[in-house]
Amino acid sequence: MLEAVFYVFAAVAVVTASMCILSRSAMSAVLWLTATMLSLAALYVLLSAEFIAAIQVLVYAGAVMVLFLFVVMLLNLGQATTDMRGPAALATTIVIAGLLAIQLFALWSYTPARLASEVAQAPQLSDPATLFAAGQIARDEAVSRGVVGAVAVPLFQVYLVPFEITSVLLLAAIVGAVVLAKRRL
Repeated sequence: MLEAVFYVFAAVAVVTASMCILSRSAMSAVLWLTATMLSLAALYVLLSAEFIAAIQVLVYAGAVMVLFLFVVMLLNLGQATTDMRGPAALATTIVIAGLLAIQLFALWSYTPARLASEVAQAPQLSDPATLFAAGQIARDEAVSRGVVGAVAVPLFQVYLVPFEITSVLLLAAIVGAVVLAKRRL
C-alpha cells in the first residue's frame, strides 16, 4: 500500500513539474511548481524524512513560491509565446521524451542486489566500508544530535558560504524585479 501511495505522489510530482515547464502563463507555472513542491514534501514524509518535508513546505512551497508569485505579479508578464513552433518543436519534444524513456527503462532494471554485485566486482570499490563510511558517520551523528542537528551542522558549517550566496542571489533577483517594474511605471 505504501509503495502505491509513493508512486501516486511521484506521478503527481512528474505531471505537475511537466505542467510547470509547459505552461505559457508565468502565474500558472508558479502554481504548478508549488504543487510539485507539495508532492515532493509528501514523498519525503513517505521516506520518513519528516523534518525535510516540513522544511520543503515552509521554505520552498511557502516562502519561495510566495516570493515568485510576488515577482510575477509585480512584473505583470501576461501570456508568453514560445520561439519553437511547428515540426521542429514536435521533433525536439519526441527526441527528448525518447531519451528520457530510455534512461528510465535502464534505471528500472536496477535493484539493490544488482548494485551491490556491481560494486563488489569493481576492483577499486571492493571494500563497501570505504564507500559508505560517510553515511555511517552521518547516521551516528543524526542519532547523537537529532535530525535537526544533523541537518544544521553541515548547513551552517560546511555549506554556509553557498547558503549565503543563494540568499544574496535571491535578494538580487527581487531588487532587479522591482527596478524593472518601476521602470515601466
